[in-house]
Amino acid sequence: MKIVVLAGGISTEREVSLVSGNGICRALRAIGHRAVLVDMFLGLEEVPEDMEALFDAPGGLMREVRVHAQAPDLDAVRRQRSGQRSHLGPHVLEACAAADLVFLGLHGQDGEDGRIQAALDLMGVPYTGAGHLASALAMDKAMAKRLMDAGGIRTPKWQLLEYGPEDVERLAAELPMPCVVKTTGGGSSLGVYLPEDRTALKAALAEVLRYGGKVLVEERIYGRELTVAVLGERWLPAVETVPAGADFDYAAKYQAGGALETCPAQVPPEVMEAAGEMALRAHRCLGLEVYSRTDMILDGEGTLWCLEVNSLPGMTPTSFVPKEAAAVGMSYEELCAEIVRLSLAVDRRG
Repeated sequence: MKIVVLAGGISTEREVSLVSGNGICRALRAIGHRAVLVDMFLGLEEVPEDMEALFDAPGGLMREVRVHAQAPDLDAVRRQRSGQRSHLGPHVLEACAAADLVFLGLHGQDGEDGRIQAALDLMGVPYTGAGHLASALAMDKAMAKRLMDAGGIRTPKWQLLEYGPEDVERLAAELPMPCVVKTTGGGSSLGVYLPEDRTALKAALAEVLRYGGKVLVEERIYGRELTVAVLGERWLPAVETVPAGADFDYAAKYQAGGALETCPAQVPPEVMEAAGEMALRAHRCLGLEVYSRTDMILDGEGTLWCLEVNSLPGMTPTSFVPKEAAAVGMSYEELCAEIVRLSLAVDRRG
């Protein structure tokens, strides 16, 4: 098959996406597909007159990339396309239109928020993962919370705030503690703050405004951090994460030694099953398809709390979904092949 692996983009998870994209593209080529990597934001400077030839490009157009300890400088990325307002780089849509399938290796804004899915739907191009509406709902943490609350899925108490810098001091004095402060549309632990006191809360409320005017504040639940992937109609074994430092932040997620991850998590069988069923319920509640990843907390009383659901989980070498697939004997290449198979079976008109 001719497959465009769409990655990069212009979100704070750009580098994570490019590493995911490289891994996916390499795996697809290894199992016989004509796969090429396309950066959604930077696009392709040149394309062949016959677009069929694009899929025979040497090396699948992949290039070396890694995830740095700090989030990427997006202004520097934008300067590479000075004067261009579109989030779609040159020839991106042409390449997608020529493909049999677009494998979405995107994360965060423009990837998980449903917009690229909607564009591909309008073009009639098949793609991997959830559709545009479910993607948008899962990406908006407040909307996802509302749906999970209605679906009886246990989540920490929460409230959605819209405020300006002039309100920070008042809110820092009023909000219940301990709490978590997060942007409604972030990922990779960017825009997430875990203040331990009201001084730190004030700083978090000011800092999170960089990501947008809508802010989610939720009760902080202490316990063991579990994450569970759904693939098709089944859940995979949970991973337990113990950060090497105080928090499981962006650096801890993607730098070697940042966290101790155990897969399968060392929990009783009934807890493993409950975690898997919670992930499957959340996946279905949000209308997701093909695969997803749900993050949750197991508190000291043995109660599971759903934190959030990711519609396009990371596919880097350190990502959870490949580790969970490996735990049931599925190689990275087999995982990518299964995502392709399941995605082609989705009827996007429905």
